[in-house]
Amino acid sequence: MRILFIGDIFGRPGREIVRQALPALVERHSIDFVIANVENAAAGFGITGDLAEAILSYGVDAMTTGNHVWDKKEVLEYFPGQAKLLRPANFPAAGVPGRGSYLGPTRTGEPIGVVNLMGRIFMQPLDDPFAVVLKEIEALRARARVIVVDFHAEATSEKIAMAWHLDGRATAVLGTHTHVQTADERILPKGTAAITDVGMTGPHESIIGVTVDAALGRFVSGMPTKFEAANGPARLNAVVITADRATGRATGIERVNLSAKDVEALAPQSAAGR
Repeated sequence: MRILFIGDIFGRPGREIVRQALPALVERHSIDFVIANVENAAAGFGITGDLAEAILSYGVDAMTTGNHVWDKKEVLEYFPGQAKLLRPANFPAAGVPGRGSYLGPTRTGEPIGVVNLMGRIFMQPLDDPFAVVLKEIEALRARARVIVVDFHAEATSEKIAMAWHLDGRATAVLGTHTHVQTADERILPKGTAAITDVGMTGPHESIIGVTVDAALGRFVSGMPTKFEAANGPARLNAVVITADRATGRATGIERVNLSAKDVEALAPQSAAGR
């Protein structure tokens, strides 16, 4: 089984490059299931129901989020009716809209589980993700061997700790949130694929998606500045996970880092292959 996980989709540039690239990526890598983090899809801050539906129409099968999940208040009404959009499972209140995990079919009808978590270091204090994730995995395990975890967290140490915590329990533990793709992808001894951060799918001529002038101005002056999403050329950051269907163990993890020009080159090759 092959799974494509797309790093934080940021604003219109991120959405557009996913729309353009996804069909060819699915064909080139023989992808069975697509997951995308979408918490920055609405102009860099949050997600709306309309945008979530658009992203699903591109070929994404499940969507994860993080600390910006509630930035667009209209999403509160969308969550109850869309199981494919997740929020972090470790929100403490029982009445929080939405769910933190999803069980769905791959393109060949096989079950796959997705879990969304948020870290606590330098982040909003939620329930213990290390305890919550075990309950979420246990609930999915009866029906799915392949389980992918999006750990939306700031601290590198916390992300690596989660990967070791779930080694042999999850197929993959994929870090999101910092918007910078790391080069530490690996498979841990018991068969869990891990990377500290998948990266950002959006305008890379920016400061993690925000216009350079706005973000740099805050660093230089120390004064509050309104952040605005950049609109420059986009890159697509993702990883491809290969997993054993029978055991749920990962057998491969490959980084994807594509510019707009790379994406343009994909389509002709895909067409030629048909």
